[in-house]
Amino acid sequence: MPAPHAVTDRAIHAIKQMIIDGDLAPADRLPPEKELAERIGVSRNSLREAVKALSLVRVLDVRQGDGTYVTSLAPSLLVESLGFILDLHQGSGEEQILEVRRLLEPTAVEQACPHLDEADFARLEQLMVDLSEHSSVEELVQADIEFHQLITSRCPNDYLSSMLEGLASATARARVWRGLTEASAVDATLAEHRRILDALRLRRGDLARVHAAAHIGGVESWILKGAAVD
Repeated sequence: MPAPHAVTDRAIHAIKQMIIDGDLAPADRLPPEKELAERIGVSRNSLREAVKALSLVRVLDVRQGDGTYVTSLAPSLLVESLGFILDLHQGSGEEQILEVRRLLEPTAVEQACPHLDEADFARLEQLMVDLSEHSSVEELVQADIEFHQLITSRCPNDYLSSMLEGLASATARARVWRGLTEASAVDATLAEHRRILDALRLRRGDLARVHAAAHIGGVESWILKGAAVD
């Protein structure tokens, strides 16, 4: 007899395959539980476990009294589980998360370049104007997160921009500690943001990519330096 988790995995795979094959489309309602369990060849209990697992990763939406539906399967919805996982690892592995961000975000910035408009540039400018030497570390970090998220949200690759949105909050703690320990954190952040923004205004996505990598790399280097001292 197969282990219970193996049967559940089989049910998960079967539902996933139905979506891939087009038997189930976004917003479609799943067949009744008894019918679907028989079709897949699993018990109703195993099917319920599979549905529960797929609802946690936002593939399915269980509506009490109405049935179970396939979600929109939008990238922003599906990567929410990434943000949840990263929240569980707050305070550990930040250098690895920053490395991933350094590898991905410059590409998103370059791709976003032709899609930013004057309203976007005005908002990015305002985020910098609102900061001063009297700004708190929390205000600095929040402005930094919003600056990057606005840019990457204009990246036409929805999966890439959604992944980066999940990564942004996971590295906030590192940026707070950097702000607390580096007296010039505000000036450094503003100078780095200025280089990115100026390149974007010039429609030089290639230059913006380089400046974005250097900006993220600065925080990454600070963490690695601190680890070496410890």
